[in-house]
Amino acid sequence: MPVTDSLAKACGLLAAALGLGLALQAIYSAYFGVWEPWFHRSLVVGISVAVVTLTTSLVSRHKPKRRLVAACLIAIDVAIIAVVTLALERLFNAYEHVDDIMLAYSAYDLTVSLLAVLAIFELSRRLFGWPLFLFSLLILVYCLYGDHFPWIFRHSGFSLEQTMQILWFGLQGVFGMPTGVVLQIIFIFIVFGVLLEQSGAGAALIRIAFFLTGRSRGGPAQAAVVASALFGTMSGSVVANVVGTGSFTIPMVKKRGFSGPFAGGVESAASAGGQFVPPVMGAAAFVMADLTGYSYLSICIAALVPALLFYLSLALSVGLEARRLGIRPTPAEDLVTPNRRDWLNGLMVAGPIAAIIIVLTMGRTAAMAGFWATVTVLVLAFLINPDFRRKPGRVLGMLAAGGRTGATIVIAVAGIGVVLGVLNLTGFGLKFASLISVIGEGNLFLSLLLTMLACLALGMGMPTLPAYLIIVLVMGPAIRNLGVPVLALHMFVLYFGVLSAITPPVALAAFAAAPIAGANPFTTALVAAQLSVAGFIIPFVFVYEPDLLLILDFDLANFVWVMVRFGAALWLTATAFAGFERLSLAPWSRIGRLLCAALILPGFIPVSLAACGLGALIVAYDMLLRQKFAPRETLASGSAAHGKRN
Repeated sequence: MPVTDSLAKACGLLAAALGLGLALQAIYSAYFGVWEPWFHRSLVVGISVAVVTLTTSLVSRHKPKRRLVAACLIAIDVAIIAVVTLALERLFNAYEHVDDIMLAYSAYDLTVSLLAVLAIFELSRRLFGWPLFLFSLLILVYCLYGDHFPWIFRHSGFSLEQTMQILWFGLQGVFGMPTGVVLQIIFIFIVFGVLLEQSGAGAALIRIAFFLTGRSRGGPAQAAVVASALFGTMSGSVVANVVGTGSFTIPMVKKRGFSGPFAGGVESAASAGGQFVPPVMGAAAFVMADLTGYSYLSICIAALVPALLFYLSLALSVGLEARRLGIRPTPAEDLVTPNRRDWLNGLMVAGPIAAIIIVLTMGRTAAMAGFWATVTVLVLAFLINPDFRRKPGRVLGMLAAGGRTGATIVIAVAGIGVVLGVLNLTGFGLKFASLISVIGEGNLFLSLLLTMLACLALGMGMPTLPAYLIIVLVMGPAIRNLGVPVLALHMFVLYFGVLSAITPPVALAAFAAAPIAGANPFTTALVAAQLSVAGFIIPFVFVYEPDLLLILDFDLANFVWVMVRFGAALWLTATAFAGFERLSLAPWSRIGRLLCAALILPGFIPVSLAACGLGALIVAYDMLLRQKFAPRETLASGSAAHGKRN
């Protein structure tokens, strides 16, 4: 066995052992509470650094053939772990004096702490690519040299000692609020999600989804929509959702006659939507409850209708594409029929979700709900899955996997903690808020549009929770000044943070789906964004019409009016983008439908009613008059031609 392979195996075993320790501390903390913040946060960050370094070691990633190159790569990884360990030792040493405003740090303290912060940036690059790394590095440079920046970016500048006192030796940087929230609430749900996924529930959900949608025109494409919605209850990452369900659904979608970009696009869009679906919502629901002051159950209720509308729109788009291509329902002999084991494995999803709801309605903490959900899935796995009874040691491997997954989130939020520390130190968040207020003064729509663009930019390349956190922390002062209910704005931020995963040019979900679909990543991203057009509209709707969230001054009559308007706009928009209804739509019809949808949504009753009437006339013309006078053979050949061109 080559030396690099032996080393990779040893690194994997050590990472598994450390991951197991992280998972066990998450379970302990969920039940008994977190330890002393300084010690707990620093210890978990240190172990997470070791885990991520081992699992993303440069030797295993690059597999160099020359021993000298391999030795250099190993030295870099060892240096990362060593410098973080030394920096933590200096942190522990200064702990008793950390509140002393006269405390001075030596050059050695500042050097190792700075290198530790840079090491965390490097690990975030390995995990999530260059966007988060470059953004974090720019923020650090901005803190140190802000006196040389132009315009609103200028500040007085801070010394290295002032900077590291906040970012490393204080509770406003690496070990600040984001890290604390992860340890208090999120880590246990990450462990729960991995246990649920590896217990056999994931495969069962996919088979059940195919069974439920098999007789529809979209067939496997609709199954991808349903499976991704269900899988979203387990996964806190759009990309993980794509890989988890897409490897099975995308080939079947293509087999039914859909194009590669469409197969990858529908999986990417559906996987993104899984992060909006209660009760887990990519673990962002628990953080949102903490930040907004609303209860967790209120967050879930508020998220329900928008999530259903998103998936209704996606299912409609899939059905229109299937009709356009002339794709028939799946033949009976090809239908996937779940067996008894699949239905039993489905209980491993229903049971923990029920446990979460019961514990929360009893008034206990979200962490306690995560603890009992984890216990429930383990008990059900042993009762239902005979593999667990034969090999109970599998649980240790699953816990280790949960710990390793949690470590990646810890690294991400540690880097975000640096961003938060710099924003607090420099006051840039308030300046940015003032800029948006000035640009969008008196115009809520323009302010929301600017906020949307900022969310799409800041969320690029990150899982749901880190994306939501970094956007809320950067945009917080700005969105609070918009005069809109805080819950609606946090939901607004969550939606666009998630949708950044399918928005070109950095659309990680589409880039993950494209190789499976054998398609161009950029084309796949464009298809995913087109299929998710409702997701770009829904946040604006519930900001202007909070009744859609059910818990903000709910009025039934207005809710019905909003749903009628949105339903009409949804149909017009979906058919316009698809270019098809019962037959191909003329360009004037597509443009007219989009204009009518745009006029329906704002809610001015005379304008909305007039737009609804005009939209109905366009639909009636396309569905009745054109079909009546068009030769039947032309319609049939047109449908076939579309299929061939695709």
